Amino acid sequence: MFTTSFSTALSALNATSTAIDVVGNNLANLNTPGFKTSEVCFRDMVTQSLGAGLGDTQVGFGTGTPLTVRQFTQGAIQPSAGLLDAAIQGDGFFVLQDSSGNMQYTRAGNFQVDKAGNLLTDTGQQVLGWTTVDPTTGQINTNGAVTNIVVPVGSVKAPIATQSFTADLNLNSAATADATSAFTTPVTVYDSLGTSHVLTLDFQKTAANTWSYQVTIPGEDISGGTAGTPFPISGASGTLTFNQDGLLTSPASGSPIAFSIPGLTDGASDMSLSWNPYTSAGVGRITQFGQPSAPSANSQDGSPAAELSDVGLADGGQILAHYSDGTQVQVGQVAMASIPNADTLVAAGNNAFVPSSRTATPSIGMPGTGGRGSISGGSIEASTVDIATEFTNLIVYQRGYEANSKVITTADTISQDTINLIR
Repeated sequence: MFTTSFSTALSALNATSTAIDVVGNNLANLNTPGFKTSEVCFRDMVTQSLGAGLGDTQVGFGTGTPLTVRQFTQGAIQPSAGLLDAAIQGDGFFVLQDSSGNMQYTRAGNFQVDKAGNLLTDTGQQVLGWTTVDPTTGQINTNGAVTNIVVPVGSVKAPIATQSFTADLNLNSAATADATSAFTTPVTVYDSLGTSHVLTLDFQKTAANTWSYQVTIPGEDISGGTAGTPFPISGASGTLTFNQDGLLTSPASGSPIAFSIPGLTDGASDMSLSWNPYTSAGVGRITQFGQPSAPSANSQDGSPAAELSDVGLADGGQILAHYSDGTQVQVGQVAMASIPNADTLVAAGNNAFVPSSRTATPSIGMPGTGGRGSISGGSIEASTVDIATEFTNLIVYQRGYEANSKVITTADTISQDTINLIR
């Protein structure tokens, strides 16, 4: 009889001790990024029936080892100063790979880059995603298998030679058809070495609604040129014709002005340029209205070489490289895994989880698709531990431990009294 009392109370002491351990672990991870609190679930043990009746008097054998259930609720999204920090809003996990090649999953997005450019967690696991650029679209190809993300470190972005440029401007319709109508506007282009060259577009009215144009380059930029003297570029001259409404009619839409610049003194490849005086909709970029001749905008598709400034993780999980010329290039995409029954995952330490035998197969894909949550760059998901709740649980478990300790001491006293009856 008293053996049952001892064992029942002892099972409660063991279970309560385990519950206190869980509370302690929750409180220890109060500030751990992406940590999910565990909840203790107690359960009773099989009962015994006393007497002749079927279940009229049932006495249990105590409580079994409590179950712990990980609560994957949303944590608060907090701004972070880390360029590579990220937080998940909604369901899903970042996909990791440990040093043994095993797949792991985490909600902690405090990432960093090693000297080789590998994107890692702060505990050294590799962050998986995609880095292959589709040659057709120039975008990251997310259709293949995920691999470790490698970002550029201390690299220089190669220059892009200008192939086309545009110039938006107005030529004064009231100008006299002589040298007094001369008007120029500069356009900067880049050669294959990233050296800039300032082309000058020269215009002069030659007759009503008719203007001549000539493109020149500084003489010192080209072999055979004279320093300080503009060098006329062969094939880059002609006539612009406007209608009575001041709109460009010749050259016709769809006929860009093409020319080349050979013999650059810096040793770069010969440049082949296309000047399109029309928009993609066929509207002339050059007008002839009764306003002073003036440029409004120009553009070109080249760029100089540039030093890598930094690498950051943007919203949506994009890895962007920022360069000293102000441009940014997407160099990677972070993957996300969807796990329907996430509470069956097993904690592997270092803020990571691994699947158990009961875990559904993780589905890996892009953030914001297939039920996966979104990724916020420059943020961290805070721990879901609530200190008030944990302190309340701690008091309850302490009282439970004390109560069951009292059961043991009472049973011991009764046992001694029973033994004394024999004497």
